[in-house]
Amino acid sequence: MDSPIRFKRVDHIHIAVAPERLEEAKGFYTEIIGLELIDRPNHLFTTKGYWFNIGDVQLHIGVEAVLPVSTRHTAFEVEDVDAAFKYLSGRVQLLEEPIIPGRSRFAFLDPFGNRIELLQIL
Repeated sequence: MDSPIRFKRVDHIHIAVAPERLEEAKGFYTEIIGLELIDRPNHLFTTKGYWFNIGDVQLHIGVEAVLPVSTRHTAFEVEDVDAAFKYLSGRVQLLEEPIIPGRSRFAFLDPFGNRIELLQIL
């Protein structure tokens, strides 16, 4: 059966951090990763959080109890994956990833246990 759903693009990704680490997460994503902090309509939510721009996608950070590390992740294509790897080495926990033909990639854990993959199409 053909699905009537036609995806256009990723709009946003939501990750979670422990409530007591929210401000640390804001600093990590703006100062270390270099994301642009954008307005979040806080009056619409019962919990605290922050929103960031990543190209034409948004990253939303909310608060909840931290879960154990998982294979769940968000992947972002970058222009120079080697430069990203070099920059993040020593700043975050890097994870080994299986080789996929046509892609150069790696993953890391942010300081809050969220798995993130960066990749470059070769």
